[in-house]
Order: sequence, then structure tokens, then C-alpha cells
Amino acid sequence: MSRVDRSRTSASQDAVTVDLSAVIVTASPDGPLVLVRSQDGAAPLALPAGPLEPQHRTLEAGLRNWVEELTGYNLGYVEQLYSFGDANRHASARGQTSRSLSIGYIALVRETRPKQSSDISWASWYRFFPWEDMRSGDEPGVMTRIRESIAGWIAEAPHDARQDRESRSTNAFGKSGDRWNEELVLERYELLYEIGLVPEAHRDGAACWAPREAAIVEAESLQSDHRRILATGISRLRGKIKYRPVVFELMPPRFTFLQLQRTVEALAGIELHKPNFRRLVENQGLVEETGSVSTNTGGRPARLLRFRRDILRERPTIGVGLPSARSQKG
Repeated sequence: MSRVDRSRTSASQDAVTVDLSAVIVTASPDGPLVLVRSQDGAAPLALPAGPLEPQHRTLEAGLRNWVEELTGYNLGYVEQLYSFGDANRHASARGQTSRSLSIGYIALVRETRPKQSSDISWASWYRFFPWEDMRSGDEPGVMTRIRESIAGWIAEAPHDARQDRESRSTNAFGKSGDRWNEELVLERYELLYEIGLVPEAHRDGAACWAPREAAIVEAESLQSDHRRILATGISRLRGKIKYRPVVFELMPPRFTFLQLQRTVEALAGIELHKPNFRRLVENQGLVEETGSVSTNTGGRPARLLRFRRDILRERPTIGVGLPSARSQKG
């Protein structure tokens, strides 16, 4: 057999399949929600996803088609995240010659409408990443266990690897009381995966420091590598709200300052200083008065605002300029 024939045979055996996965986000009074699917009561939840097919003109068109078919949602704002193609991204793929590639997207929707299918539901993204919710001003309880496990992982490292592990853990999680970098969601997840503190690391057959029973049970896993895709989406959105007005894609046409602040806090997972946040938004000209007030505040009526869309022509890269969490308290 010639080298060309061998190459063709190998290519047919090592076929690559492409699917399109969506992190669909909306805002609720209790925090950010993502759309998930339950295909089997015994299997982990999954993000909406479907294969790229010949009739799909573009990747995004394919994604929109699948999401509408699965969920009934007509997506507005959509942005491509990343391509995911690790060899073990599907537990069932181990030992097989085919390769699965997933193109991840993030999409924002303004409100939760009735689901088209009973296997579709909304879930808080902190259900999958409880350590990312710092809105109380204190670290969530799960962080104590995470920090203890990381300390053990560092202590048991070979001498020449200890400094690298310390640096990576400090960069991702900081030290208790340090400034928290809310954007490093993916870096934190990848470190927990490497150590073996998330069950999918063991499910994928990864070489882990921590045993399977040490995996964090307070956080729910997702199918395949969908939690990695979700972490990427959260990181992207947390970074983007600082320099693009994407948060207004999640707001109703009219809203109060407090509603806007609560939405930004929920997305970023941090607590903001109210006067500073108000001053920041007003100085950047992001909102304008509607002339109406809301009486559904439980106190004094609050002014109703709307997003000033002219800002997109004046300064297309403007965002809410989200400051760091701990420096904002006080």
C-alpha cells in the first residue's frame, strides 16, 4: 500500500465529527442562569448542542438552527468562544479512533420563556461553579476545602515543581483575603481538573493527584467537557462587560440602577460599592432617564432608566468598567 493510500485509510478511520455547543445566559433576580438539557436521568446535564450538518451555511447558522429546534429560542447576541477537541472530551471515546470537535458559543437572552421541551431547563451557573460566587463579600464555604487540597497538592510536589504549583495556584485563586480576579474562571477550573477535584477528571481517565472520592460534591458536573465550555463562557462574559455594553442585552427595556447593579454583580460574582457603581455608569453616559419611576421597590420610588444606544456610535468599546471586587467594598 502506498503512503497516499495509507494516509487515506488513516483519515477515514480517524474521522472528525463537529458539534456546536451553546452557553445561553439570562439574568434573574437570584443570579445568572444557563440553559441545560437533561437527556437521561442518570447522566449529567448538558449544554444545548448539535452536530454541524451539510445544510448549515455557517457555523453560527448551524448553532442558531440547533438551539431553535431544541429550545424554541431565537437567539439575538451570539459570540464564538473557542474550539474544544481534547482526545478524551467524551468518556465513551477512549479507545476509539474517531475525534470529536466542539465549537463553543455564548448567547444572551433577555427573558426566560416557556420551554419547548420538558428536558430543557434553566439552572444557576453557580450550581456548577459555587466557588465563583463572592457576592456576600466572603469566600463561599467550599473554598476552605479547595484551599486545603491545593495546599496538599503543593506540599507533595517534587522540589523542582513546587514553585510552579504555588505560582499557578496563587494566580488562579489568590490567597485568602487577597484581591479576587473574577475573570479567571477557566484557569481555576483547569487547576481543579488537574488536581482531580472535579469528577470529570476521573471520568476522563486523567492522571490526578486527588483520589476520586475527594472530588467536590458541592458543585454539579456537566456532560462531556461542557463544564469547561461553560467556564470559558463565564470568563468571556465577565471580561467583556468591562469594555462592551453587553450587560444591557440582559436588561429589560426599562430598569432601575439597583436592577442594573444586581445584574452586574451576579454576572461578575462580586459585590460592588453602590455610589461608586452609580457614578461610574452615569459618567460614562451608558443610561438615560425615561421620565418614569418604579414603585415596586419596597421603599421610595426609583427612577427608571434605559440603555442609551447612541453610545455605540460614540464609543463602541465602552462598558461598565467593572472594578475589582475587594477594592470596591467599603
